[in-house]
Amino acid sequence: MSDVTRRMLSLLASLQTGRSFSGGELASRLGVSPRTLRRDVDRLREYGYPVETRPGPGGHYRLTAGAVMPPLMLEDDEAIAVLLGLAALASTGSADEGSVDEAATRAYGKVEQYLPKRLRHRIARVRSSLETSDVPAPSTSAGDLGALADAIAARQVVAFDYERKDGAVSSRRVEPHRQIHHLQRWFLLAWDLDRGDWRVFRIDRVSGLRLSTTRFEPRPSPPAVDYLVEGINRNRAPVVFTVDGTAGPVAEAFRHDTVELSSLEDGRTRVDMRLESWEWPLAALALLDADFTIEAPADFREGYRRFAERLRAAVEGG
Repeated sequence: MSDVTRRMLSLLASLQTGRSFSGGELASRLGVSPRTLRRDVDRLREYGYPVETRPGPGGHYRLTAGAVMPPLMLEDDEAIAVLLGLAALASTGSADEGSVDEAATRAYGKVEQYLPKRLRHRIARVRSSLETSDVPAPSTSAGDLGALADAIAARQVVAFDYERKDGAVSSRRVEPHRQIHHLQRWFLLAWDLDRGDWRVFRIDRVSGLRLSTTRFEPRPSPPAVDYLVEGINRNRAPVVFTVDGTAGPVAEAFRHDTVELSSLEDGRTRVDMRLESWEWPLAALALLDADFTIEAPADFREGYRRFAERLRAAVEGG
């Protein structure tokens, strides 16, 4: 939080008490000069806060009687970021009732009425200028995300039914630790009480979530995102592509993949991936107008070799 934002919130907190404050008292509370205080009061008025000023001996600052704090105090760029964030979130998932994406869709249509008046027309113009494409992703319950956040904060054990990738369902009791957003999916990192180890769960596969009254003591935990990615990659094979091109175009081609890019001294780019099957990166490689080499397990190299032969036969046969 910037110093200006922190100072403005402190000023609002003082004025919201309903008291009248002299300029000297407020300046002393905030640790600023009278001139800075006057600028901050002017900013509040720009945001729509009705600050009353009485100059001269016995003068004071106070909020007009009956005034309430507007729900959001945002700068122009922050308000635009909020709108764009809601638009991006609303474009994912299938808009199931009660899902995060469905809630974002509803909030997207309401956000300007909660902003200061000076921003409402700007946000309306941004909204009218914007279109988003749908991004296939499973819908996740906003209620479950909220309940898990409560359980993490209160250190409460939770229980739920969990559907695995193969469709099998099991009952789980866990100590929730972190929620993770990764590649359009929501995950929970938790200590599984029955298995005595850390586990990661897809939250869209959770059902019947229940918060218990049992509380737990915090335990040392792995970095959530690193643990998730390591788990995803555990049964995948390492593959390295060395591309005759700079990192910018390579990053764009692999923008939908989890990769590690390294720029080499000769202008080439090294792409490190972990793959379940050799077919996965073919589309990205086809987008690159550049030669490349492949370091991969023998079965992957054989798959690429067969595919190259099929392509050659298809072109020559045409």
